[in-house]
Amino acid sequence: MASARPTVRPLSPHLSIWKWKVHMAASIFHRVSGNALAFGALLLFGWWLFAAASGKEAYATFHEVATGWFGMLVGVGLSWMFWQHLLGGVRHLVMDGGTGYDLKTSKTVATLVFVGAAVMTALTWALILMKGN
Repeated sequence: MASARPTVRPLSPHLSIWKWKVHMAASIFHRVSGNALAFGALLLFGWWLFAAASGKEAYATFHEVATGWFGMLVGVGLSWMFWQHLLGGVRHLVMDGGTGYDLKTSKTVATLVFVGAAVMTALTWALILMKGN
């Protein structure tokens, strides 16, 4: 016979125990950036291919948006995701080799991933904008 009272289950304490740390954020951003790159590539290249196949007017619209402020914003975001994912992947590869697990090294390398992604994104766009002139 079933009990009339609902079963009270304990709640997971993870929200009250875990605090955001840079090495945890680096791992989460590695996953997020991979998914964002896949989605962004499908969307961007799908639109480009569709516009190219649809004729001059459709391609002109694509080109106008892609080279405008919104296209540049998307480009910077995808560039940052690329560098974040690449550097995070190198971090995970090194850790898969069994090194870099001590707390100080893990935090330092995770911080370098974020800083490196920002620097590489800035350098990428500096080169892109210099080539445009």
